[in-house]
Amino acid sequence: ISFAVGTLLGAVFAEVLPHIFEKSRDFQASAMTILGGILLFFLLEKLVLWRHYHPDEDDDAEGEHGHGARVGQEALHDHGRSGLMITVGDTFHNFVDGVIIAAAFIADFNLGVITALAIIAHEVPQEIGDFVILLHSGYSKRTALMLNLISSLATFIGAILAYFTLQTAQEWIPALLCIAAASMIYVAVADLIPGLHKRASLSATAQQVSLILLGVGTIWGLHVLLGH
Repeated sequence: ISFAVGTLLGAVFAEVLPHIFEKSRDFQASAMTILGGILLFFLLEKLVLWRHYHPDEDDDAEGEHGHGARVGQEALHDHGRSGLMITVGDTFHNFVDGVIIAAAFIADFNLGVITALAIIAHEVPQEIGDFVILLHSGYSKRTALMLNLISSLATFIGAILAYFTLQTAQEWIPALLCIAAASMIYVAVADLIPGLHKRASLSATAQQVSLILLGVGTIWGLHVLLGH
């Protein structure tokens, strides 16, 4: 999770934002679009339309149980409704991720590579968390795995649809990149970082900071390697 924080923030500040401001004709409008995106994701999460759940690492790894675990416990008593809710929300989330990745690739190939890497880095812990919650919700391992795989296909569907749509709607790309930046900032700051604060010891903090810097360094290394 700490590594995912680093890759998300690294991608936003090293790649996405510079690209937006390079292409934008109105910096204030771009900044306000990013702010609007952050507020939108906050509202969607409040409405349980878009929820990010993360794996409950043991106490020696990444902290106390997060809200994924709490929902998982509640799911024991709801006959699978929480698992279904998470699957629907995650499918929408994956679809939007696909659109964001396609927009980034159309804008610039190198930007697309780095954006995809950052999204994958946070998708791994999220999908593991979803799998655990589906098990808590009463689904078998086979069914939980199939639901996760089906949900993940939404990323490819979103990417394919967006790729062909945006070929004839290039004017949408700057706004979508602003939404991409908002999404990455929101996930890192609102969903991932709070869980890291649950382990406040010096050794845990040192480990988290090291992994965050490794994530940022990975993005910066790609930035240099790809010739930006």
